[in-house]
Amino acid sequence: MNNIVNEDDFKYFMQDIERNYFGARYSYNELLNNEMVPFKFKTIISKYLKDDIDLGATLESHLYYMTTDTYDYQIYKQLKARVRVSQYKNEKDSSKGFKEKIYKIEELVRIDSLEKEEKGIIIREMIISKLALFAFSV
Repeated sequence: MNNIVNEDDFKYFMQDIERNYFGARYSYNELLNNEMVPFKFKTIISKYLKDDIDLGATLESHLYYMTTDTYDYQIYKQLKARVRVSQYKNEKDSSKGFKEKIYKIEELVRIDSLEKEEKGIIIREMIISKLALFAFSV
């Protein structure tokens, strides 16, 4: 049984003047079927990512386990992807709980999955620069 009450709260696409924001619980199939997602990003998924990843995978799991030696990492690096996470507060903080942090894709991928687990990292959102998406050649 699924303990998450509002799973769809983490499946969203938003944009502002500079960036596109993707909720991390979206699977790649759901992104491809969402009419609000930019066509160019769908093309990148279809043309460059679909052979290396399972389209049923969520952004959350894909980004969590991504490594620097993969082609999908190079694509997200070129798109200047950033990832919003929740993670445990430092021991030196007096209060317990989580804090929010945004990592560049290069920073997140350098952290191995064991260290991510120790830090309590939960991936919430992927952020892509509109300018980088515009400049990406398909």
